[in-house]
Amino acid sequence: MKKITLISLASIALLGLAGCSSLTRAIKGDQYQASKSVASSSSETTQSTDEALQKALKADSSAFPQLSSTVASDEAQVTLHTSKGSISIKLFPKYAPLAVENFLTHAKEGYYNGLTFHRVIADFMIQSGDPNGDGTGGQSIWKGKDSSIDSGNGFKNETTPYLYNLRGALAMANAGTDTNGSQFFINQNKTDQSSKLPDTLFPQAIINAYKQGGNPSLDGGYTVFGQVISGMDVVDAISSVATDSNDKPTSAVTISDITVDKDYSFK
Repeated sequence: MKKITLISLASIALLGLAGCSSLTRAIKGDQYQASKSVASSSSETTQSTDEALQKALKADSSAFPQLSSTVASDEAQVTLHTSKGSISIKLFPKYAPLAVENFLTHAKEGYYNGLTFHRVIADFMIQSGDPNGDGTGGQSIWKGKDSSIDSGNGFKNETTPYLYNLRGALAMANAGTDTNGSQFFINQNKTDQSSKLPDTLFPQAIINAYKQGGNPSLDGGYTVFGQVISGMDVVDAISSVATDSNDKPTSAVTISDITVDKDYSFK
C-alpha cells in the first residue's frame, strides 16, 4: 500500500530531541495520514490499521476519549503544577500504555520536578520533560533495562485512530519514529483546523473537535496519550511568554511537580 508523507523532516526535528529552532507551523498541501503508523511496512500491519480507521470513521463522538472531560474507569489523571498555574490532564492507557506508564512512573519518582518548558511556540505547542533543559536529553523508564521496549534510542510510537493532536492533547516528543524518551508537549494552537481535513481520513467527530484548534499535521507521527481537562488558560499563558531565537522562554517556566490524582495498574 502506498504510504502518504505525513509531515516534513523539519517538523519532526522541531519536536524531537535535537533542539532545532526552525518551524513549519502549517504543512500546506500535504496529505494527512491520520492515525496510520508512519513506521508500518508490513501488509498485515497496514491492513489492521486500515480496518481500525474504517471502524473509527463510522463511530460517534462517544468513541473518542479526548472529547469527554470525564475521567473514565480505564483512564488515569495527573496535575502538572507549574510556575504559571496548574494543568489537569487525563491519560489513556488503553490506547497508549507505554507512554502512560512511562509518564506516570516518571511523575511518581519526581523525574519532572523542577524541569522547565524549554521550547514554547505560541499558536503551536509547549514542550517540557528534558532534564538538560535544551531539548537534547531525557530517557524512558526502560532505557538500559528492557531492550524489547526501548532499544536505547527510545520506545515505540503508539498511534490509533481514536486519539489526535487536538488543542489540549498531551503527546510524546520524539526525534523520529520510535524514539520516545521523557519529553512531551501539549498542543496549544487555537486556530480552526477543520477545513483542512478529509472525511475519508478523519472521523467527523474529530473534524468537529479540530474547530477548536490543534495540530492535525502531527497525527500519526507522535504518540498522543492524554488530554487537558482543565487549565488550558495556563497552557495559553505559558505559550505567550517571551522567548529567544531558540523558542526558549527568556524567563524560566517550571514544573514544580506532577501529582497523580488517579493511578492506573498495568499488571
